[in-house]
Amino acid sequence: MDWRDDRIRSAARGENPTLLAELPGGYAVIGDVQFLPGYCVLLGTDPEATALADLPREERVRFLAAVDLLATAVEHACREVDPAFRRINIDILGNTDAFVHAHIWPRYEWEAPDLRSWPVWRYDPSNWHDAATRLGPQHDDLRARITAHLRRLAAADSISIARRPAP
Repeated sequence: MDWRDDRIRSAARGENPTLLAELPGGYAVIGDVQFLPGYCVLLGTDPEATALADLPREERVRFLAAVDLLATAVEHACREVDPAFRRINIDILGNTDAFVHAHIWPRYEWEAPDLRSWPVWRYDPSNWHDAATRLGPQHDDLRARITAHLRRLAAADSISIARRPAP
């Protein structure tokens, strides 16, 4: 079975190659596509939960705290590598993938003006399948920076994260 068929369980087993870190509230992964460099996703830990409302309140709070941690780490890393970094957008949708997850989208000044101030979902759908922006070795530095910021932030917040070796 391909790890993409069950992203949460593959992350739990350490078989998801996009895994950055395991947080108390979820699995931080870098996006399969990087048309907006630094795009990450926080996967929930319960593969059976299809929406935040499926989680007990304590787990929801842990998940949302982990979203904040990942978003902050992505912001710091993207700001370091690209002076055109603008902001972070966070989306919790679940309309396509029926498991708890949150999208962390860095946004940049170099984005087309007709897209820059709108949700990322207005981008042409081909961006999610473009081989030119597929996650690859060219993203290793950004990936390492995000992971380093996650570790630093988690340590400062007394939140422990489990380290999984990079694939």
